[in-house]
Amino acid sequence: MTDPGPPPELPGDVPANDGSPDRQAAAPGTAVPEPAYYALEDWLTGYFLPMFRRTLGGEYRWCHQWWQHGEAISRLTSLWHAWEVLRLQPGTGIATWYRDHLDHQLPILMGPRGPFYQCSETTHREPHQADVTPAPEYWWDLGDDNDLMPVAVPGAGDDDHGDAPEAGDDIG
Repeated sequence: MTDPGPPPELPGDVPANDGSPDRQAAAPGTAVPEPAYYALEDWLTGYFLPMFRRTLGGEYRWCHQWWQHGEAISRLTSLWHAWEVLRLQPGTGIATWYRDHLDHQLPILMGPRGPFYQCSETTHREPHQADVTPAPEYWWDLGDDNDLMPVAVPGAGDDDHGDAPEAGDDIG
């Protein structure tokens, strides 16, 4: 059997502390603590999912192909990284992680309108990306006062823009 080589890096992977200068602690002689988990998927399956069990469906959603959801990867990675740091803080580190990180992210991540809202524990549905119409090239020109108000160009597009101020109008 041939060696397949190292596994591919997953989003959120944390390389081992190899002693390289960019991984050394700021204080000389102080070692950087090893992470408890080196990859997001390991943290998810080894800690997060076994610890935070919810009855799925209705209020709480999950997708067995969670890794197909960019927003979920981003939110889970932020939870994991904060957990890795705060787990080492004496006293209230984990309490701070719950209050400042998990308690905010969990209802969004697993909520009925979160990244898994179209999925179930056994069915993945590709999330819909919102369509976008690019703004006309003049739209983001700066006004006279260098504010970020869109500048309406008379006659440009002649679409119904409502009562948008024109360049030079006093809106104050």
